[in-house]
Amino acid sequence: MSIKSKIKSECPLLYQLYKILTDIKDAQKIKSAENKFYSLADWQIRQLDSELYFKAQGKVLDWNHLLTYTEKMQWAKLYDKDPRKVILSDKYAVRAWVSETIGEEYLIPLIGVWDKYEDINFKVLPEQFVMKTNHGSNDVVIVRSKSKLSLAQKIEMRRKITNSLKRDYGSIYCELHYGKIPAKIIAEKFLDSGETDLQDYKFLCFSGKPYFCWVDIGRYTKHKRNVYDLNWNLQDWNQFTYGNTEYEIEKPKNFDQMIGLAEKLSRGFSHVRVDLYNIDGKIYFGEMTFTNGSGFEKIIPPSADLMLGNLWDIDTKSNSEDSTKKLERDTK
Repeated sequence: MSIKSKIKSECPLLYQLYKILTDIKDAQKIKSAENKFYSLADWQIRQLDSELYFKAQGKVLDWNHLLTYTEKMQWAKLYDKDPRKVILSDKYAVRAWVSETIGEEYLIPLIGVWDKYEDINFKVLPEQFVMKTNHGSNDVVIVRSKSKLSLAQKIEMRRKITNSLKRDYGSIYCELHYGKIPAKIIAEKFLDSGETDLQDYKFLCFSGKPYFCWVDIGRYTKHKRNVYDLNWNLQDWNQFTYGNTEYEIEKPKNFDQMIGLAEKLSRGFSHVRVDLYNIDGKIYFGEMTFTNGSGFEKIIPPSADLMLGNLWDIDTKSNSEDSTKKLERDTK
């Protein structure tokens, strides 16, 4: 066990003090990096994205010959300016659209929405709830028993949510549409699946048609992922290094209904990932993601990356060629 882990386990309040001091130290660097990002010219942002892609994938992007799924993702991040992406990536604003498209009954009940952490009245919150920001990533706080939260846990929750609220997620991996989402805090009903974490059904959709569904297990504990086709055949490819579960995942009895919902929600988009939950036959909407893993998480094996790229029908040369000429001109 590392020293940090030991302190966190044995002296949680001291660990939280250390994290607060670290946050203060890092805040200026983060804000400086965000300001620098938004001062970049378009060609410089593309150059930055190319560098990030090479670091993650280990290969150089040829912007004039984007073939694979992760390659085309880079084009979509910078050149697909569809304003709907901003609204539907907003975990709060998307609720109205989901209600109109498939029905309010598929929404997780909303407990509250706030602009600042200080606005939250925890006394009126239920014993169990889930809190997160509407624009962030990996900032979910699951509260299973509000009355049993320790002081250290309360401080940690405040730190996590507040830090995420301040972050501009559009600047981290060049996912420009996230930078346009007005940041808020939302709390939703805790969905009790009787398991450690909810099973998350993520549908990969191209041109309004779902092709694959991967199931995430234990996302906040021991993350595993199984990828299935729509006939529930386990696939021999995966994203990142999560690996398959050691047991068989049962196909939901209303899986066809889930496919139909994903189809309706993805209609009109060249690519989007639609996330759903299914608890005892009750389906809930999770979120919509247009930049899955930012295209930086490897699809293994590489042949699957190309297979998914072939399903994605977009003209990646419509902006790339003009930008290439500008990049060459500005760097001379």
